[in-house]
Amino acid sequence: MTKSKSENLPRFGSLDELVKFFDTHDLGEYWTEMPEAHFEVDIKRKTHLFAINTELANKLTDIAKSRKISSEVLISTWLKEKIQEQI
Repeated sequence: MTKSKSENLPRFGSLDELVKFFDTHDLGEYWTEMPEAHFEVDIKRKTHLFAINTELANKLTDIAKSRKISSEVLISTWLKEKIQEQI
């Protein structure tokens, strides 16, 4: 019977040591010895992208900078206001 790869996998004192080890070793050789990772992903927010022309984007960016907010915040705020006017 062949030796288990886990016997060849050293113990690491830090994450940096582990990273350095796998910089020079193939993770695939130790794949079956790695612990299974369990985690949940809870994505609550979606981002939607809309195309606008360059001139309009530049103007929006300038206005946002002058208000010291991001372009995304400015656009979202203005769109919310415009939608409320339509309701």
